[in-house]
Amino acid sequence: MNLTIEQAQEVVDQWIKDNGVRYFNELTNMAVLMEEVGEVARIISRKYGEQSFKKSDEKVDLADEFADVLFVLICLANQTGVDLTEAFKRNIEKKTKRDHQRHKNNPKLTDNNKT
Repeated sequence: MNLTIEQAQEVVDQWIKDNGVRYFNELTNMAVLMEEVGEVARIISRKYGEQSFKKSDEKVDLADEFADVLFVLICLANQTGVDLTEAFKRNIEKKTKRDHQRHKNNPKLTDNNKT
């Protein structure tokens, strides 16, 4: 299923209406978002960092955890009236204007400085 951001916001809203009874309040969803981000961090620290997996962590799915983060983020956007498509467009324009040369001129990012 290919979705635009707008369609994803609509899918989440319909899912909440059909399955979730109602949105959790914004503060609850903010806490849930932090919890989900923590689960992503846990996987990344074990898969790419120096921590080892615990037996209970062996079957975790990074893609599924990213999707959990996205779902809750979309819930919060829907609840607060944020059009994520427009917000993303504005954000990319801001970053492009502000950073169009910054990263290219960063000696820490050049191939010669890789560790």
